[in-house]
Amino acid sequence: MKLKSSIYITAMALAVMAVVSLFVGKYPLTLPGLLAGHEMQLKVFFRLRLSRTVLGVLGGVCLGVAGFVYQTVFRNPLASPDIIGVASGASAGAAAGILFLSGAAAVTAASFAGALLAVILALSLAALDKTGKSGTIVLSGIAVHALAQTLLMGLKLTADPEKELASIEYWIMGSLNGVAVERIFPNALLCLVCLAVLFLLHRQIVLLSVGEEEAQMLGVSVTALRLAVLLTATLMVAAVVSLTGLISFVGLLAPHGARLLTKRDHRGTMALSGLLGGVLLCFADILARSVAATELPVSIFTSLIGAPFLVWLIVRRETRA
Repeated sequence: MKLKSSIYITAMALAVMAVVSLFVGKYPLTLPGLLAGHEMQLKVFFRLRLSRTVLGVLGGVCLGVAGFVYQTVFRNPLASPDIIGVASGASAGAAAGILFLSGAAAVTAASFAGALLAVILALSLAALDKTGKSGTIVLSGIAVHALAQTLLMGLKLTADPEKELASIEYWIMGSLNGVAVERIFPNALLCLVCLAVLFLLHRQIVLLSVGEEEAQMLGVSVTALRLAVLLTATLMVAAVVSLTGLISFVGLLAPHGARLLTKRDHRGTMALSGLLGGVLLCFADILARSVAATELPVSIFTSLIGAPFLVWLIVRRETRA
């Protein structure tokens, strides 16, 4: 499929998902009711559905773009946004916020701080290796991930099993529910800035995928650029997961889908990765709030949708080869 056609179709699918997301939920919303100014419908629309839809679209786009960046920079098709510890750091920070702070905003801030500290630690450890190889960052991320998981287990042991432990586990499973507009705004602004930076650096990011020596010959400062790109992508992921909890598979699947559909690595493929991420997360969230009597964690559906779709894409590629 041609790149422009893929982007157009995916953008239309994302727009449809966003509209459906606004009207799906336990409380029924109707267009005539909203246009007539029905008080309860307007409250539900602006306080719950609108923020949730914005978070689904923006969060999916950010995770998809971040996945593209990680897979390109590390030249590893299995790379995902948590490869340098952002997910585990966010989890430990959220657990600490649930145990020692009060309020959803405080938990969000603690989660973001945990993710940021984990990334800073991973990049600092990687900087000790003067060779500047990308593999060092991966190893540092593994070490930080192990450290954060140990801290998370320790926090779980001290949590109240009936209240705090359940909250920690639910946060780890991920959900777009109950995120107010005022909490989304600063994170959304950070996400938009990070997206702009990554798209401006797109050419340099693609050059990193050809190999370090080749990139240096083309005038790219590999070590500085890699650190800047990874920090930007990770800030963006931290801004998302600090609001939603951990969302699995989106950052891994979306870039695969984009590359298999277009077979190219340029600005359009990066944009297509973001659009596919938005479609996947919005669709999973619609299912999470509609298939059962109680709302289910969104990561269940991103995995259920993502795994078969990835298998289908692989089979499709092999068939065409």
